[in-house]
Amino acid sequence: MPESMTKKNKQKRWRRKRAHFRVRNRMRGTQERPRLAVYKSARHIYAQVIDDNAGRTLAQASTVDPEVAKQMEGDARGNVAGAKLVGATVAERAKAEGIERVVFDRGGFIYHGKVKAVADAAREAGLKL
Repeated sequence: MPESMTKKNKQKRWRRKRAHFRVRNRMRGTQERPRLAVYKSARHIYAQVIDDNAGRTLAQASTVDPEVAKQMEGDARGNVAGAKLVGATVAERAKAEGIERVVFDRGGFIYHGKVKAVADAAREAGLKL
């Protein structure tokens, strides 16, 4: 980790990783019900639909994706509006692959704000979480 990172930031990052490990020990995506995994950085939001048994990503969307970036208004990359767009896009792509139901993996992040926006947008687009 960078030397400039403060002790508080290191603890915060480690707390999130530990929470993610706990969740991943209980949850596995299958072919019938794959895992919708969400990750957020300071600038971008990423979502993937993963079949853990096959070790394969079935659908993905992020604010880095050129197709999604075209639809964003202004600098809506890392905010709730961008998260809603990512959630709707990943749901459309998953439905195109024939996926109706998924297990939601919040990635150790608190289910609030951007993470909640991805889940809500995916639900509205027709995925069953």
